[in-house]
Amino acid sequence: MGTVTDWIVSLMATLGSPGAGLLVALESIFPPIPSELILPLAGFAASQGQLDVVAAVVWTTLGSVVGAVVLYALGAKVGEERLRAVARRMPLVRESDIDTVDGWFERHGGKAVFFGRMVPGVRSLISIPAGVARMPVPRFLLLSALGSLVWNTLLISAGYSLGSRWSVVETWVGRFQEVVVVVAALAVVLVVVRRVREGRAGRRPSEG
Repeated sequence: MGTVTDWIVSLMATLGSPGAGLLVALESIFPPIPSELILPLAGFAASQGQLDVVAAVVWTTLGSVVGAVVLYALGAKVGEERLRAVARRMPLVRESDIDTVDGWFERHGGKAVFFGRMVPGVRSLISIPAGVARMPVPRFLLLSALGSLVWNTLLISAGYSLGSRWSVVETWVGRFQEVVVVVAALAVVLVVVRRVREGRAGRRPSEG
């Protein structure tokens, strides 16, 4: 992690705030470079006078939107029909689940995109179902920009305020991400258990 941190600091020192924006764009597409590392570091660099804090927020938000657009385009390219074809081949997944997701996204897609940009592990991936659902591009851009602006401002400001203790932010966000992962895993388990029970119930009349 120290090597990654040194590389991030070096890139921001060389390119300034646009470098932070480039890093966040890459993070949106390749999540292994986490925003909870990049953004507090940008805030710390701003506290040292190496970056302008407002410019850092603007450029990282632009980078977030660029990354989101790439994944939106991927989702649009995959499309609903290919997604249905995959669903038909997956155990415990029904094609009707796609209709359920479509209906949910049609009702709550705006909130999902906005708040999803503030959830580690979800902030990048939420752009794909938005693309599959063909959410209107202007609406997607606006919601992605607003959600990213909130998240980036929060983490950059925390890094700026904490100074040399910026890594505390990464710890906080890491714990939040662990909670998200546990909740998601429980949701998957519940769906699988329900499908298995439904499958057993469906076989009983024929067995009798």
